[in-house]
Amino acid sequence: MEFFSFDLVNFIKTIGYIGIAFIIFAECGLFIGLIFPGDSLLFTAGFLASQSYFDITTLTAVIFFFAVAGNMTGYATGKSFGPKIFSRERSRLFRPEYLERTTAFFQKHGAKALFFSRFFPVIRTITPLFAGAGNMSYKGFIIYTIFGAIAWGAALPLLGFTLGKTIPDVDKYLVPIIIAIVFLSLLPTIIHAIIERRKKTSS
Repeated sequence: MEFFSFDLVNFIKTIGYIGIAFIIFAECGLFIGLIFPGDSLLFTAGFLASQSYFDITTLTAVIFFFAVAGNMTGYATGKSFGPKIFSRERSRLFRPEYLERTTAFFQKHGAKALFFSRFFPVIRTITPLFAGAGNMSYKGFIIYTIFGAIAWGAALPLLGFTLGKTIPDVDKYLVPIIIAIVFLSLLPTIIHAIIERRKKTSS
């Protein structure tokens, strides 16, 4: 329990705006971002803003800017190295046909994928990389990156801020709220994995 409450709260207080900026940047475009708890971090930072540890306007601006910057870095990385990786010979994980499928997917579903991936751990980290590798239109990429950054980067901090301002002693309920956020963010990925496993088993 301490990991979700005391430790996380004090961790965010310690790292401040600079640490939050780095984590958001990494989670939105670098592979090391896969280890960071973005959703719970944003909610808790918003809650701390309601307790005057952060300014909510500055906080959301920092999150938005570095969420966009992270995605742009991920896109550039995918565009630069994706084709080279997928074209390697004798590779089970990276083959030219996989790149063709990725390209077709982002040409058809790129906008929706970029927007909704913001709300799912792991997926929001790798989506910009695959968008770059799949040669998604840069203009479309930027537009939906911005929309997604606004929705994700504002919704969770503002939820934490609003609850912190309106519910008396909300800090007593912080642990179950954060656990619920983590669970809900992981649930779609878990469901998808179960469905895919059943399909493989039945085939």
